[in-house]
Amino acid sequence: MSVGSLVAARIAAHADQVIGLARQIHAHPELGFEEKNASRWTAATLSKLGLETSTNAWGIPTAIAGSAGPGPLHVAILAEYDALPRIGHACGHNLIAASAVAVANGLLPYVTELGIRLSVIGTPAEESGGGKQLLLDRGAFAGIHFAAMTHPGPRDVARPTVIALAGLDITYRGRAAHAAAFPHHGVNAADAATIAQVSLGLLRQQLEPADRLHGIVTGGGTAPNIIPDRTSLRYMARALTRERLDQVMERVRACFEAGALASGADLELTEYLPRYSNMIHREDILQLYRKRATELGRTFEEGVTISTDMGNVSQHVPSIHPMIGLNCAAGNHEPEFATACVGSAADTALIDGATALARTIVDVATDENLRTALQMEQSATASPR
Repeated sequence: MSVGSLVAARIAAHADQVIGLARQIHAHPELGFEEKNASRWTAATLSKLGLETSTNAWGIPTAIAGSAGPGPLHVAILAEYDALPRIGHACGHNLIAASAVAVANGLLPYVTELGIRLSVIGTPAEESGGGKQLLLDRGAFAGIHFAAMTHPGPRDVARPTVIALAGLDITYRGRAAHAAAFPHHGVNAADAATIAQVSLGLLRQQLEPADRLHGIVTGGGTAPNIIPDRTSLRYMARALTRERLDQVMERVRACFEAGALASGADLELTEYLPRYSNMIHREDILQLYRKRATELGRTFEEGVTISTDMGNVSQHVPSIHPMIGLNCAAGNHEPEFATACVGSAADTALIDGATALARTIVDVATDENLRTALQMEQSATASPR
């Protein structure tokens, strides 16, 4: 049997172990930077398999690092395990963590033969904290030639459109007053938020098709008979590239400033997470993945648009981020998708995605031209590509 076939057989033989991990994480959802159980369980499984594994990696409590193999080609598989507020693993990060373990398990006996150093990097807070950018800043991706992960979705998408993102916390501070007796004594912070939201709504007609604006009011007052002295919002802005995002953000900031100017409230605006970059897909490796997934009976669709801090990694390290389909009607971040991320379809997607990705790594390692090209390209410590 070829190495690729042996890797696939090993993943299939240990399927129950990684399915159990995926279900365990799914049953205990944890928010970003709070993934104490998920990171511990993932690290313990990697250690049991034989990888040299550490927790609190790079000084981040819920980051993990596992490694095996002599190199010289350094490949990283990324695990995510954070959940969403109230709707749990409605993005399927439980499957991403288990898939990374499955890939490592499949490749482990063959790392020396393949001439690779295999790293599994547990990356916290993809949903709400930009954990991968924090890891980049701390050198976690230095020396890595290729990084990859698979992400659950309703359908298989080899090349999702990954756009840039910024997250904003906005607070307006006014002056409280009796809304009936002395409204003229007040400065209405809720009015400031209303003006800003109307401005954002009007701005949308001038935005480009890939631009996105969406947000929520997180605090709007205490009682209807008190002029609100504090109103808070959390918004996201997205654009096709980081350069376009910078342009959009200028207009968005102006909308929030308009609310303050018109109402007389004070404005506090901060970015609550590192900006997420658009994704640079490594096309030749992506085609290898598509071939291996197709051999497993997967068929691909196009058209999904997402944001992820994997885009930040791709600016420094050749990367792929295909989506593995659960064949469900619900989309990511819907409560029904959390339900779809456990069960027989999720189990199949987990094993298929891990198998296709592991065999892709074998293909990269055994293609002398490709591995040489990767080794000659910029490392994570170089300037963005």
